[in-house]
Amino acid sequence: MWLVHIIIEESSISANEFRVNESIRVPEVRLIGAAGENVGVVPTREALRMAQQAELDLVEVAPNSVPPVCRIMDFGKFLYEKEKKDREARRAQTKVEVKEIRLRPKTTGHHRDFKVDDARRWLEHNMKVRVTVRFRGREITYPEIALEDLREIAQSLADVATVEQAPAIEGRAMSMMLVPAKGAKKKKEGSDEGPEKNESPRVQVPAKS
Repeated sequence: MWLVHIIIEESSISANEFRVNESIRVPEVRLIGAAGENVGVVPTREALRMAQQAELDLVEVAPNSVPPVCRIMDFGKFLYEKEKKDREARRAQTKVEVKEIRLRPKTTGHHRDFKVDDARRWLEHNMKVRVTVRFRGREITYPEIALEDLREIAQSLADVATVEQAPAIEGRAMSMMLVPAKGAKKKKEGSDEGPEKNESPRVQVPAKS
């Protein structure tokens, strides 16, 4: 358990915060050897001598421990590997773009189909889509109309989307959030094929009360 704690401490320190070799001023350290073995508490001079014999560096990896924890390692290689992992982690953190289609409760089916086509294209390109129905005047007193519109849109996109945020009223609008479905097949360019007839819908929308 102690070694696990040391690894967590080490991962939280940036490269410019490490003390290496002669910059380690404390009289003794808890030493981890080059093979990862726990050597125990030794004088700092002895730890430096062991690192020099191994032609490696003595690196302080847990400065807040008592005594500080040091490891014998190739510091240059360690920094290179750390920077490489940091770059890969940043690349993995892709920003998901959110698009929006806006409708009215009285939007015609023909016009809505154009909006749904846009939503399908965005979802197939791994974007989130917010579907918003905006109310005017007394339209807000009939939310079931908007809910039914959102239900139909969700079902028509069931082959490429799942509902991340169920329909909810926000001010004078009702919105839901769609996200790309995991494992959904991308629509081939030039293909007009829709979802298979026997495919189970992935979208679940609250039933109309």
